[in-house]
Amino acid sequence: MGNFGVDEFELVVKQGEPTLVPPADDIEKGLYFLSNLDQNIAVIVRTIYCFKSEEKGNENAVEVIKDALAKVLVHYYPLAGRLTISPEGKLIVNCSGEGAVFVEAEANCGLEEIGDNTKPDPVTLGKLVYDVPGAKNILEIPPLVAQVTKFKCGGFVLGLCMNHCMFDGLGAMDFVNSWGETARGLSLKVPPFLDRSILKARDEPKIEFPHHEFAQIDDISNTAELYKEEMLYKSFCFSPEMLDYLKRKALEDGTLKKCTTFEALSAFVWRARSQALKLNPDQQTKLLFAVDGRSRFNPPLPQGYFGNGIVLTNSICTSGELVEKPLSFAVKLVQEAVNLVTDSYMKSAIDYFEVTRERPSLAATLLITTWSRLSFHTTDFGWGEPILSVPVALPEKEVTLFLSHGKERKSINVLLGLPASAMKSFEESMNI
Repeated sequence: MGNFGVDEFELVVKQGEPTLVPPADDIEKGLYFLSNLDQNIAVIVRTIYCFKSEEKGNENAVEVIKDALAKVLVHYYPLAGRLTISPEGKLIVNCSGEGAVFVEAEANCGLEEIGDNTKPDPVTLGKLVYDVPGAKNILEIPPLVAQVTKFKCGGFVLGLCMNHCMFDGLGAMDFVNSWGETARGLSLKVPPFLDRSILKARDEPKIEFPHHEFAQIDDISNTAELYKEEMLYKSFCFSPEMLDYLKRKALEDGTLKKCTTFEALSAFVWRARSQALKLNPDQQTKLLFAVDGRSRFNPPLPQGYFGNGIVLTNSICTSGELVEKPLSFAVKLVQEAVNLVTDSYMKSAIDYFEVTRERPSLAATLLITTWSRLSFHTTDFGWGEPILSVPVALPEKEVTLFLSHGKERKSINVLLGLPASAMKSFEESMNI
């Protein structure tokens, strides 16, 4: 654990000139529709994948990955386009075939010298992902930017900068794994299903549920003052034993019959964070998290759906209730939020955005995003599975990330940022 940038060592990365990698074959040109579930989530996500093979150095890593990118973009051609705004004022992709941005780079050290990279570190890890200079908004950042950095030890890092409006975690995983399959000369296990119009709003929008995920909460706790402090980012590892303990704790008063690891951990982190931020007992606080709607739609979304199949759901209560009541209270709220997500709820959410164009508000909110079920660790470009795959930074200060951890992937790393004084208090709550 610890703050960013405390190590003496400084990673130096020398980046080459960016080039464009267009699809290797002709593609369909024109405008490509993005659904309302895509519109809601247009944030930049930066991730790194570290590879090292004892038998195979990194001499031809750039060539192999770049060549495979051109080939896989034939299937995923919207990623070679550019985002623009439609006449209705929504995000849409102009499939121009311009290509993904690709950068070759070299580091001044071996991979092992980077230090503790199990937590987001925009300072050090940020050097392994190319940022388009002078980009003022997401329209000026291509949907896919890739950087391959070679290290002195023979290892290399693939750093990706992708727009979440192009796909959710499962879609991104399918794409990166397809890219790896292409690099290994294989055909795609899961070809992308490109038609997002299956998630179009209804001709006559029907808003059948209250959508509190968009609710604006007044910050009566004046947390804006707290956020002027230095932000600390830390990673907390929950072992299988700790996760079992939380589940037992949630069930001990007999209110609940059962609960999942996600429900117990989310409830625990939500409580601990509210406590650490010293929220006013009357402060409304909201928990937001994404539920995978792929199998919950009727009919389910096709396999390989290229896009966002996730829907945000929410729980709201006062900080006083959250902190003072037993853990089962918070877990029950999480369970109710999961159960909200039905086919009709998701269609109502799509229609709600069509009518209001509102985006989820993050005031007095914790947004949990879980990657613990995503198999990014299986991506193989011919150098074996990555020794590490992690996000470079959290997109917003309200975001907490759950990542699976360890050989068996049964532990969960909780990554989050808090103002320094709140982090001290949050760390104390972690002694369970």
